[in-house]
Amino acid sequence: MSAVSSEPTTPAAPARGADADLYTEVQHFYARQMQLLDARSCAEWAGTFTEDGVFAANGLPAPAEGRTAIETAARAAQDRLAAEGLVHRHWLGMVTVDRADDGTVRARSYALVIQVPLGGVPALHRSTVCEDTLVRGEDGSLLVRDRRVTRDDLA
Repeated sequence: MSAVSSEPTTPAAPARGADADLYTEVQHFYARQMQLLDARSCAEWAGTFTEDGVFAANGLPAPAEGRTAIETAARAAQDRLAAEGLVHRHWLGMVTVDRADDGTVRARSYALVIQVPLGGVPALHRSTVCEDTLVRGEDGSLLVRDRRVTRDDLA
């Protein structure tokens, strides 16, 4: 696996634009997925990735490859936050959704992480670009096959 670029990719022209139903489905998927992560439901959150899914970020030393590794990384991060008395809330916006010619769905969004110290004041912790390749699971639900997160504060 190659290193994650510090530069987000430039949004490409869609092969086929998303219809309103797909766009709504992706928005709903992200709302549920981010709420699972923020609720520290790491196994359920990792279950929104394919078995061989990849989570790569330019702020991490290496990509997490496979659902088990993704869950382990999420649990370690959540345990660290809990020990520090912090809560994270993820907010995704400016979402674009495109159907690719290979049948996958490409989604790109801005993801903000709001950090809340228990008893303290919420503050913006991270500003990122999130680029996903989504596929259909056996039951027809969306799953992340590949996620690339690029932090805006890193060169």
